[in-house]
Amino acid sequence: MAGIWSPQFVWVTVGAVAMIFLAAMQSLAVTTVMPVVSADLDGAALYAIAFSGTLATGVIGMVAVGAWSDRSGPVWPLTASVILFVGGLIVAGLAPTMEVLVVGRLIQGLGTGGQTVALYVVVARVYPPAIHGRVFAAFSAAWVVPSLIGPFLAGAVTEYIHWRWVFLGVAALTVLAYIMVATRLWGTALDTEHPSTARIGPRLACAVAVAIGALALSLAGELGPFAVPTVVASVLVIGFAVRPLLPRRTLTAARGLPSVVLMRGLIAGALFGAEVYIPYLLIDEYDFSPTWAGLGLTAAALTWAAAADVQGRFGDRIGNTRITIFGVAQLALATAIAALSATLHLHPVFVVVGWAFAGSGMGLMYPRLTVLTLAYSTPRDQGFNSSALSISDSVGAATAIAVMGIVFTTLIATDAAFPAVFILAAGLALLALVPGLRLGHAHEARAEAQ
Repeated sequence: MAGIWSPQFVWVTVGAVAMIFLAAMQSLAVTTVMPVVSADLDGAALYAIAFSGTLATGVIGMVAVGAWSDRSGPVWPLTASVILFVGGLIVAGLAPTMEVLVVGRLIQGLGTGGQTVALYVVVARVYPPAIHGRVFAAFSAAWVVPSLIGPFLAGAVTEYIHWRWVFLGVAALTVLAYIMVATRLWGTALDTEHPSTARIGPRLACAVAVAIGALALSLAGELGPFAVPTVVASVLVIGFAVRPLLPRRTLTAARGLPSVVLMRGLIAGALFGAEVYIPYLLIDEYDFSPTWAGLGLTAAALTWAAAADVQGRFGDRIGNTRITIFGVAQLALATAIAALSATLHLHPVFVVVGWAFAGSGMGLMYPRLTVLTLAYSTPRDQGFNSSALSISDSVGAATAIAVMGIVFTTLIATDAAFPAVFILAAGLALLALVPGLRLGHAHEARAEAQ
């Protein structure tokens, strides 16, 4: 049987892996360089929305492109997603103000969410089922490598060239990667014999409402006396609108798949909400250069990769309960160490080494939750469940980043700003124990073998 690198697949494989690689690289790069961007554009007040806004609009892209692909194949949805992704990067890279940069990030989010979903459909339509696992293994590698080199490389580009090339360089390379995929896809029949007739309107409306709620939440800190009502209203809108996009009883942590999806959102919120402030802390409090601040995230990437390998080899033997307890404990420990370091002004080695525990905990939990999602799914709901897992991921991270951004902005004139966001992250991590101890079992070994 032909492999993913055989002549009929090689251009699609190279291009698709490159697109995943570049999206991951850009995501990690922005975390490293945003403190510099914020200072350069005088945009501290919009620091959080530069992250949460991209995640929020990504939910719209996921829902829209998923439905579009089911109706007419993945080629045009992928093309539209790449245009939005590249367009957003160009707007951000050329932005004269922080407000314009945020607009670029919102546009980029639409493309990022849609691009991932479209590529998954491309895999389903182009490659034989027997080698799907190899494709997704290549996609996983495309995420691991940027996590090792992305923060350091982005810091070096910012320090020795300019932060704008972190955005513009990825835009140019993404166009080249898309051309590799497009040369194989255009002219190939990728439509399904039974296109979906499901109504997209209600789901898309819910996705838009979630995005608006997350954006309003991110901006609440700038609304003075209206801040508290805006926060309450935004959280209610997000909670109401996200329900149709997730399995039933997800928000009440029902046993099985609902708890799997809910836990993913909680740990994503804890990790990514805190992680955007790790380079900020190292640059602002410890006078690290952007290059060396990026290395603070690289340590976590290494432990993430190592723990993911352990989970893949011994996950069934360790068991879901132990994975939950070990993973949550490490994530909570990492955020607690970061809070103590910021409060007591400990040596920066505590921040870097402590954050490595966060990577280790996530490496145990993240892939395990993906395996469980597939194990709980049937061919009829694999798409919905996979989408729900990604949506929970994005919504959890966007909401946490927005709330932590409000807290940070409110306390920025005091010494409590950094400790406060890390304490909130620790609380979210511990809250993940509630669904984490209700994951159940769904023949995970079989799912990993498929």
